[in-house]
Amino acid sequence: MKKIKTRFQNYENVSNKKSFSDLLKWSKERRRKKKDLTVQIPQAEKKEFDRIKQNRSQFSITWIGHSTFLIQVAGLNILTDPVWAKRMGFQKRLTEPGIPLTQLPEIDIVLISHGHYDHLDFGTIRNLKGNITYYVPMGLKKTFTRRGYKLVLEANWWDSFSHNGIRITFVPAQHWTRRSINDMNTSHWGGWIIESEKSVYFVGDTGYFRGFKEIGERFTIDYTLMPIGAYEPEWFMADSHINPEDAIKAFLETKSKTMIPMHYGAYRLADDTGPEALERMYKEWDRLKLPSNKLAVLKIGETLWDE
Repeated sequence: MKKIKTRFQNYENVSNKKSFSDLLKWSKERRRKKKDLTVQIPQAEKKEFDRIKQNRSQFSITWIGHSTFLIQVAGLNILTDPVWAKRMGFQKRLTEPGIPLTQLPEIDIVLISHGHYDHLDFGTIRNLKGNITYYVPMGLKKTFTRRGYKLVLEANWWDSFSHNGIRITFVPAQHWTRRSINDMNTSHWGGWIIESEKSVYFVGDTGYFRGFKEIGERFTIDYTLMPIGAYEPEWFMADSHINPEDAIKAFLETKSKTMIPMHYGAYRLADDTGPEALERMYKEWDRLKLPSNKLAVLKIGETLWDE
């Protein structure tokens, strides 16, 4: 008897499936749009490769690009969704990663939000150094073990792990996933919360949903790494990707102290550009009269030190 595959779902069973006619409509819209791709997200003027490599005591967050961050906490080096790929499908990467792979310190933990190729790139993972434990959504472990990776732990929403003095929890998101023709939603998706002397909420990839309030009620969060890009056209993308205005709304619902935007400027996954996403975010931040010290916009390769 053929085994029935588990298919994971969003809250309220929100579906991200789109019809062929939807895809055609988006394709026609995209051909009509004129976008300036000459202006890109800048690289940091100061990159602290040596300090990062030697650091085993101070808390830091470095934006490498897209959804990839190096988080240093409690003496551990943690990478989120490590992707150094130069192409994504037919699209060439728009901005270089903020840290070359060869300049990374040894990695202790990799957190994967979901299986889409712009968040899980085995070409990158093969080149990481360190005795790495991979924390992945339920259904993705076999994708790692069949490639020879042994330290792989799977999680459903709200599952928690202790790792060398820190606590890691997999939390809900509103998204979907697929790596091949027949495996749509056979692995889960979500965000990760790291709790130690500082707490970090890596949101992953998501549309706006009620889960942000629930996460804010369950956790005390210092830094939220919040996606703001790949939202246009919104009639097509809203179920899966949050726009800048809703990203701020979600951030406020988490009751986090500081928002660090991500998921913009590296790949052209939708019709918006990185500068457009930032402009909309700043405009909404100003409209709401939010404190400037609660927003930390990092340049690519820039490191935030919490000393």
